[in-house]
Amino acid sequence: MEEEKKREVIAVYPGTFDPLTNGHVSLVKRGLTIFDKVVVAVAQDTGKNSLFSFDERVEMAREVFADSPRVMVEGFSGLLVNYALKRGASVILRGLRAVSDFEYEFQMALMNRHLARPVQTVFLMTDYKWMYISSSIIRSVASLDGNVQGLIPNLIMPRVYAKFAELKERGELD
Repeated sequence: MEEEKKREVIAVYPGTFDPLTNGHVSLVKRGLTIFDKVVVAVAQDTGKNSLFSFDERVEMAREVFADSPRVMVEGFSGLLVNYALKRGASVILRGLRAVSDFEYEFQMALMNRHLARPVQTVFLMTDYKWMYISSSIIRSVASLDGNVQGLIPNLIMPRVYAKFAELKERGELD
C-alpha cells in the first residue's frame, strides 16, 4: 500500500507586533508544538498609530525568528483570511490573555469563518507570566524610560529605546 503524504499544517499568527513581545514569541513557540509551520504575519493595515513602520516591524520579527526554520515572517495587507488561503494555511493562531480579549477575538473568528470556511481559528491561552504584557503597555513604559527588560526580545530592546530617543529629540514625545 502506498503511504499517504502527510499534509503540512500551517498556522498564521497575525498581529501588528509594535513591538514584538516575549508573549508573542512564547505563543509562536507553543504553536510550533502543534503546527508544522507558523507564519508570523505582520499587519500593514493596523488602523493604529504605530511606533515602528511596517518595514521595521517586519524586519524586527525576522531578526527575532531568524534561527527558527519552521517560522516564516511576512508582512501582509488586506483581509487576513485571504492572506491565510494564499499562504496555504488552514489555521489562524490567536492568543488570549484575559476574558476581555475573548469577545473581540470570538467576533473576528466568526467573521473569518464566514469569509473562508476552510480556515479555522485556534486560540491558545497566554502563558501566565505574559498575561499582563501587551505591545501598548511596553510602548508606554519604554516611552518613559522604564525597564522592559525580560518583556521583549533582547535583540529588539535597543531599537525600542532608540525609537523613543529619536522621537524625544525631534520633539514628538513629551
